[in-house]
Amino acid sequence: MQAFYFMLAGFQNVTFEFGARPIVQDATWHIHPGERIGLIGFNGTGKSTLLKLLVGEYQPSQGEVIRSRQTSIGYLHQDLLSFDTGESILQVALGAFEEVLNLEKEIELLGKQLEADPENENILHAYSDALQKMDTLDGYNIHHRTEEILHGLGFGQADLQRPYKEFSGGWRMRVLLAKMILKQPDLLLLDEPTNHLDLPSIEWLEKYLQHYQGSVVIVSHDRWFLDRMVNKIVEVFQQRLHIYTGNYSFYQEEKALRMELQQKAFENQQDYIRQQERFIERFRAKATKAAAAQSAIKRLEKLDVIEAPVNERPDIRINFSVDKVPGKVLCELKEVSKNFGALEILNLADAEIERGDKIALIGANGKGKSTLLRIVAGTEPHTGERKWGHNVDESMYAQHQLESLNLQHTLLEELQQCGSKKTDQELRTLLGCFLFSGDDADKKIKVLSGGEKARIALAKTIISKANFLLLDEPTNHLDMHSVELLIEALHRYQGSYVLVSHDRYFVSRTANKIWEISEGKIKIFKGTYTEYLEWKERMQHRNEEVKPAPVVKEIKEQIPAPATTAQSNTPINKELKKEWAKCQKNVQQFEEQLKLIKENMSSLEQQLSDPATYSDREKFLQAESAYALAQKEFEKVNAGYESAFEKMMEMEERLNGSV
Repeated sequence: MQAFYFMLAGFQNVTFEFGARPIVQDATWHIHPGERIGLIGFNGTGKSTLLKLLVGEYQPSQGEVIRSRQTSIGYLHQDLLSFDTGESILQVALGAFEEVLNLEKEIELLGKQLEADPENENILHAYSDALQKMDTLDGYNIHHRTEEILHGLGFGQADLQRPYKEFSGGWRMRVLLAKMILKQPDLLLLDEPTNHLDLPSIEWLEKYLQHYQGSVVIVSHDRWFLDRMVNKIVEVFQQRLHIYTGNYSFYQEEKALRMELQQKAFENQQDYIRQQERFIERFRAKATKAAAAQSAIKRLEKLDVIEAPVNERPDIRINFSVDKVPGKVLCELKEVSKNFGALEILNLADAEIERGDKIALIGANGKGKSTLLRIVAGTEPHTGERKWGHNVDESMYAQHQLESLNLQHTLLEELQQCGSKKTDQELRTLLGCFLFSGDDADKKIKVLSGGEKARIALAKTIISKANFLLLDEPTNHLDMHSVELLIEALHRYQGSYVLVSHDRYFVSRTANKIWEISEGKIKIFKGTYTEYLEWKERMQHRNEEVKPAPVVKEIKEQIPAPATTAQSNTPINKELKKEWAKCQKNVQQFEEQLKLIKENMSSLEQQLSDPATYSDREKFLQAESAYALAQKEFEKVNAGYESAFEKMMEMEERLNGSV
């Protein structure tokens, strides 16, 4: 066990089967402190099963699952959604602090006992100990921390007291995620954590996890998220665990290299085997060479055979067909307004979709992305004008499209009804791209899960001959390989489309124009998502640079107006000179303050650049918070300095004019 001293959890030669189907064979995987691990693999390879093995829900057929007694494990998964309660979401999230909540009750009870018997030393000592323990556990800040995390995950202040049972599955999962990260376990296991999050919430989660002191294992199909979050990839491939040190992009490059090397090694070994077999065949009957032939046979029997690299999911081309070419403008929105009660989505908004546009609608949940998509499709009531273009043949994919599926059809029959004129073999191939293999094509739609029905509805959209696609979260139920196939298909697609997606990698690879709903208007950026992010960052830096200007302006307006020409001809004004001296002293004081703040910021910057700071969560948070406060103080004092300096210069001009 000495070898596992620094290991939080892991597998040692583990084999696990579901019935006759092996998930992993002889798998070894050690999870160490500080690691950020992405657990990846095709759908159905057993990623979620491995997490259940780690927490002890399943037991291995062979080998050992290692869990340190001192290691606390948090596990977020979809099955948690069966939990229901009438408590507020704030109370549910506060459940992470069970010890503190019990301590609060104890302090309240001891306080009442003290009121009744103030001279009782035993109660007084117990009360004092409880208060000290509360302070040690940082119990007085749990409400603030919980609210902060719930806000970060997209909940408004008014939502915090709403009952948990009022929220949909996606929002419930956010509450449970908040509770999980508030517990701050040594090892955090997250199964598809971004599935129910919008872009701002995903970005918040990224920032939070980057500073998380424990180890994290993430199962996710979000490549962008994995690239930013993980420093190790564990791939479930052909019942083995393959470990790569790096993020997802590094894994892709490294795997391609490994596959290439394995292919060369396989080919070399096959050449060697063929040479040995020819030698044996030629000389085994000759007495003089029989011994050599027998030696060759023994060498082949002892040979550790190298397997040919096999891609479990071959790359299949998904092809679109477009029947007719539309006019230059596909859809025009003029002064469109849309409200849901007091909630304003659009207010006299204008936009235009032209032939060749590949538009991504982005933003936080509740901003009206899907609503705008339906307005474009003509299925959502609104005020204003929606003008449809010439020869536009649209096809829409959204969750509500599942209702149009014929439950009595098989998957193959449902695709045959689309009029694509594809052969049954072509349709079966297409089903393979959407994670349906072999006999799945003959299943009835009524036996499919919600996710499987969504994939069939998307496949129907793909094989329609529409020249304009409207896609609402098309990647939700696809694995990374299928997302890549869809991206490649959209690259070859000759039509136009508008899509809503929280998958930043998918958006970055497919869109040439970004739409964002802001303040009731459709803000349009002509460029890719990566270019959009760069532009936003430049705008943010520019705003930060000019930020002090309004403050200076405000102070400047309060400065007395310069002396009139008549006054400027008067002898030196002693009062004016006295006021100038005060201004000069004020400027010097500001300069001294700025010097001290800069020294403090320099010290904090050195502290933040020290890797040792990041090993202590409290130390890091204190340093980060102190630096943020110092920055704010610097901006405030600097604004005051600029104002005082400007006032002093004006005084000098007035003094010079009075000479």
